[in-house]
Amino acid sequence: MRAYVFPGQGAQFPGMGRDLYERSALAKELFETANVILGFRITDLMFNGSDEDLRQTRVTQPAIFLHSVILASVLGNDFRPDMVAGHSLGEFSALVAGKALSFEDGLVLVSKRALAMQKACEMNPSTMAAVIGMDDRIVEETCKEINETVVPANYNSPGQIVISGSNEGIDMAIEVLKSKGAKRAIKLQVGGAFHSPLMEPARTELEEAITGTKFNVPVCPVYQNVDASPSVDPEKIKASLVAQLTSPVRWTQSVINMISDGADHFTEVGPGCVLQGLIKKINKDVITESAAF
Repeated sequence: MRAYVFPGQGAQFPGMGRDLYERSALAKELFETANVILGFRITDLMFNGSDEDLRQTRVTQPAIFLHSVILASVLGNDFRPDMVAGHSLGEFSALVAGKALSFEDGLVLVSKRALAMQKACEMNPSTMAAVIGMDDRIVEETCKEINETVVPANYNSPGQIVISGSNEGIDMAIEVLKSKGAKRAIKLQVGGAFHSPLMEPARTELEEAITGTKFNVPVCPVYQNVDASPSVDPEKIKASLVAQLTSPVRWTQSVINMISDGADHFTEVGPGCVLQGLIKKINKDVITESAAF
């Protein structure tokens, strides 16, 4: 069975999407529609912008979303998923590709999500750190020991977890985790503590937008970040999307569950190949590839 997976923030690169725009009339039309919806020419920033331009949250999230969903669209009949999943922001891409959300509604929600998260970051200066080579349970216990907001944020693959929290809390956690034997514990260049309680203001803001948006039954099960389980129920999908902002991304468990349910071929749709690397660390026997147009 074939699973299609969609990357999240961090997969962006200068020039992303230009080849789609230049080679496909459908892609060009969708990109131009996006420029109108967003109120600025995101294509200029995607195709000609710098790394710094693309690191702005208001740009990063819509840019990755657009690259992913437009690539899925131009694949046409070659895009035949048995199941889909996305990492954090990528969950919105997966829902649009899986027909649970329209392109326009998905882009509006992603834009609102990005702006709400940026606002939450400014309210509570915070950050994230990657922890390599340590059992998840020890990382979880260490987060609880810190007398600051620090929580597991991304379960990316066995031995690779990202923690999220206040600046002071992350600094403290890094030192403790290193003393406990973590191979590496390094702060990430991100705007704030994504997937932590510090995103609560953004969750509240996004909930209103999601509640007012029409969701359909997707064409295949969507494995959601919050509980790593498949869903085709629009109401459950909505609730999980809202909870996602303050809950950890359970990517490892999502991939394990997809494989358990029959997935043996994973196609990454969007910029980069980060998810393929994570999937291979979870199960080296499955086939992984990038979507090709």
